[in-house]
Amino acid sequence: MKIDGTRTHDRATELLLGYYAAFNRGDWDGMLALLADDVVHDLNQGPREVGRDAFAAFLQRMAASYREQLRDIVVMVSPDGTRAAAEYVVHGQYLADDAGLPPARGQAYVLPGGAFFAIRDGRIARVSNYYNLEDWLAQVR
Repeated sequence: MKIDGTRTHDRATELLLGYYAAFNRGDWDGMLALLADDVVHDLNQGPREVGRDAFAAFLQRMAASYREQLRDIVVMVSPDGTRAAAEYVVHGQYLADDAGLPPARGQAYVLPGGAFFAIRDGRIARVSNYYNLEDWLAQVR
């Protein structure tokens, strides 16, 4: 299929691929620009955070403790372009202690993950991230 930006499905696919490309570049401003002001962020096994400012704070926390790249990204979008999912493999390094987690010593990890999205008015309105926390813990202990 040619993604030409003329269909809602195509635009949603491009939006999510752009989101993940920005993540892999460490371009937090680029990621934030793709989010709705009232974005809902469901953290894996954690609380729900609401708003672009909360998401920016989350990205800063992540950048302080982790260096990650997502590979093998597969994006799936509903025909109407309002819902989507992504599957990927996280290749990361645990750089600095994160509250409530084991001590960081530069441990490397490889972990499958996924996310669900809601898309509204050409922006990401919800991100729900999932990965196997027990698998991650076993790799960094």
